[in-house]
Amino acid sequence: MFSSVIMKLILAVLVLVLVVETQAQWRHYPGQAIGGAKDMWRAYQDMRKANWKNSDKYFHARGNYDAARRGPGGRWAAKVISDGREAIQGLSRRGNSDAAADQAANRWGRNGGDPNRYRPKGLPKKY
Repeated sequence: MFSSVIMKLILAVLVLVLVVETQAQWRHYPGQAIGGAKDMWRAYQDMRKANWKNSDKYFHARGNYDAARRGPGGRWAAKVISDGREAIQGLSRRGNSDAAADQAANRWGRNGGDPNRYRPKGLPKKY
């Protein structure tokens, strides 16, 4: 009987710790999402400033990579922004091959892949 009570107590403590830890992580989510959105905006601004041929995929991957490194909230923001941007741009595109390539670069960066995979030759190092 005594061991049954101890086992129930240990189980209750473990469940409590897991619930509290999960709740503690959720309070960081909004800040991560805001930071991730800023990362995406910075990558977009850098792409516009660089105005470099064939650099689009690099900046897609880099924005998603930076945002996702902030945590689940940043990863979510990167996905929402990337998917939204592609949906809006898809309305004006004639083909889906570029959209598919953009989304592949987005996923690559969001999943922790090195954005330099898409870096065009000669792009200044500040980017």
